[in-house]
Amino acid sequence: MLEIRDLHVKFHSRCREAVSGVSLSIADGEILGLVGESGSGKSVTAMSVAGLLPRKQCIYSGDVLLDGQDLLHADRAALRKIQGRDIGVVFQEPQSSMDPLMKIGRQIEECLYLHTDMNPAERRARALSAMARVELPEPETLYDKYPHQLSGGMLQRAMIAAAAVIHPKLLLLDEPTTALDVTIQSQILELLKRLNREYGMAMLFISHNLNVVRRITNRVAVMQTGVIVEAGATEEVYSNPQHPYTKKLVAAIPSRNKPNSDSNV
Repeated sequence: MLEIRDLHVKFHSRCREAVSGVSLSIADGEILGLVGESGSGKSVTAMSVAGLLPRKQCIYSGDVLLDGQDLLHADRAALRKIQGRDIGVVFQEPQSSMDPLMKIGRQIEECLYLHTDMNPAERRARALSAMARVELPEPETLYDKYPHQLSGGMLQRAMIAAAAVIHPKLLLLDEPTTALDVTIQSQILELLKRLNREYGMAMLFISHNLNVVRRITNRVAVMQTGVIVEAGATEEVYSNPQHPYTKKLVAAIPSRNKPNSDSNV
């Protein structure tokens, strides 16, 4: 479904490549984890898939294909047809990602306005259904609220509803639980797994939190300084890491048996 081949990205302001020859694939309905430290190239990889790469600020090469359609070199008009409809994006900070001047309901139904011929009543009904699906309380009331009137956990649910309302082929999730407390974090993970089961959405789940990635993914790829150093079935990589960097990451995972660990994650 998604195939990344030999992706290279180098920003003009940087000495080295942000992404150096990354190749990845995601099958229909699969959840792939992409893990690594900050600055390892995870988010740049996701930006390349989402069509959000600032092309004038970098040099890039390779292939990013969604069902065979080129994304990396597509023009802006072609990308606009894909963004939201076939690819949904959920960012780390909903407070800064949502328009503070637009009501929640309108933001959730925005891609329906752009990519369907639904009338306003149909769009509202679909948005309310999506809000209920992500377990936002009293959707009719929240529909007319502004982002500052919602908690962080509710805002993240609203972002997921906006990304999933049109049932895209692929969801890109860039650190979607990092800013949440562990209880809300767990609820969001269960919500994402349910959306994956019910709609068959493939997901690229980006995080530096290996415990979170282990709970939700089928496969995992480990990224270090722009390079994929190890990839495989999640449990295999976690139980039998091969690369020295992966071994260090796995060894650093908090557990109930280690002092000062966060056992709720």
